[in-house]
Amino acid sequence: MKPRRVGMSRGYEEMDGANVPRPPGTTPAAGAAASNGSSVGSLTGVAGTAAPIAAGTMLAGAAPEFELASVSVVPDDTYTVTQAVNALGFGWFQVKLSLCVGLCWMADSMEMTILSVLGPALHCDWGISRYQQALVTTVVFLGMMLSSTFWGHLSDRYGRKPALTLCGVLLFLYGLLSSVAPSFGWLLLLRGLVGFAIGCVPQSVTLYAEFLPTKQRAKCVVLLDCFWALGACFEVALALAVTPTLGWRWLLGLSAAPLFIFAIITPWLPESARYHVTSGQSDKALATLEQIAKDNRRPMLLGRLVVEGPSGSRGSLKALLGSSLRRTTLLLWFIWMSCAFCYYGLVLMSTELFGGKNKTMVSGEDMMSPDCQPLATTDYMDLLWTTLAEFPGIFATIYVIERFGRKKTMALQFLFYAGCVLMITVTEVRIFLTIILFMARGVIAGLFQAAYVYTPEVYPTALRSVGVGGCSALARLGAMATPYIAQVLFQSSIWSAVAVYGIFAACASVACMLLPYETRGADLAH
Repeated sequence: MKPRRVGMSRGYEEMDGANVPRPPGTTPAAGAAASNGSSVGSLTGVAGTAAPIAAGTMLAGAAPEFELASVSVVPDDTYTVTQAVNALGFGWFQVKLSLCVGLCWMADSMEMTILSVLGPALHCDWGISRYQQALVTTVVFLGMMLSSTFWGHLSDRYGRKPALTLCGVLLFLYGLLSSVAPSFGWLLLLRGLVGFAIGCVPQSVTLYAEFLPTKQRAKCVVLLDCFWALGACFEVALALAVTPTLGWRWLLGLSAAPLFIFAIITPWLPESARYHVTSGQSDKALATLEQIAKDNRRPMLLGRLVVEGPSGSRGSLKALLGSSLRRTTLLLWFIWMSCAFCYYGLVLMSTELFGGKNKTMVSGEDMMSPDCQPLATTDYMDLLWTTLAEFPGIFATIYVIERFGRKKTMALQFLFYAGCVLMITVTEVRIFLTIILFMARGVIAGLFQAAYVYTPEVYPTALRSVGVGGCSALARLGAMATPYIAQVLFQSSIWSAVAVYGIFAACASVACMLLPYETRGADLAH
């Protein structure tokens, strides 16, 4: 750091301790109250008259402390968290964070994917109806919806790390207890609590995005979906290995294993440097940035860490609906709701399509029969193939989202999804049906991650967690409704069910184009 030259100005917001103390009995330099905040080469004497001096000169007979009191010594170079993260680049620090956050994402995926297998298993074991199967899915998303804003406020008030630590512990506890539920009522309660804890998982994406350089942010957040796809594939494979022999209870218990691992490693998660800065803990933010520099083997920036913008009240849901963000927030709420409605609807429809055809060929009994036909090995394999579609969907999204931008990418993906689901009604050949579901699953998986890229970018730091949390809450509302379309209406009219998904996807495509901001290549909003 070096003293600023007289007459030069630079806009910045100083942290505590940046001002030089002035000895008693002296007065500030004339013009120090000027709006540009620059140093002025003049001194005010005891009599109050101004005597101009040249830069770097000292009045004869003046005490040294008198000169220091008159010429402010401030850093010529300052930097923000965004500038530091961009300068320190992508390295070992982000790789470690990717693995930690990816494990959380994988555990979330397993808890979601298990819903498509749990309903048919409970129908065989406890004889529950279609509406009760849909209720098992709905109660999970109800818990997620009710908790999303809660976790957002908790993250903004106490930090991302404490919220994720509590989330990991609760998820493992309730997931394990679900495996020993004595009745259907207890299972509903425990799965609802699992959903409540899952509501915090989107905060891991917020934490992750805040440590990513601008150029790599979209690519890395979309690649995070690889862990989701991996978790979904692992859950289907685990169900194939465990459910036919050991039953659904063992499946629930073993599915909680990644949650246990995540709960153990959360104390080593870094806290968001942006959160520390906006909450006035600049020393902790600086320590985190120094750790990034050390892990990435980059030189630490010289100068003073400053606040990126005004740090007003944080975590205000009312601010999301303010005049500057109202349109963006309402459109994002609808987009997220449609995205979850379409994604989980496709997951549940896949089970109904494969399992339903198996039941028709084997038993010919209606859906309310107390008898059941468990998912066969071929059903699990087809589910696995359609789940694997998420990987090419992810990589295609990485290319398209940087080439055409966030808004156009999401709009095109919604339209492509609508075309795919409508094609379900034109064929009953299993191989063609698998191909159609493969394409639809890939595009909707990539779309979900595109929304996760865009949302943290469009909200300022002070509202980022509550903004993502609010969108997640509306997404759960769509997911709560989708079982009654994919599992109930689908059984009576396939055409009606797919038409509902097609209409929602088309409307969401229009909403994407109406978003006021394109965030491709932009820094995280201040």
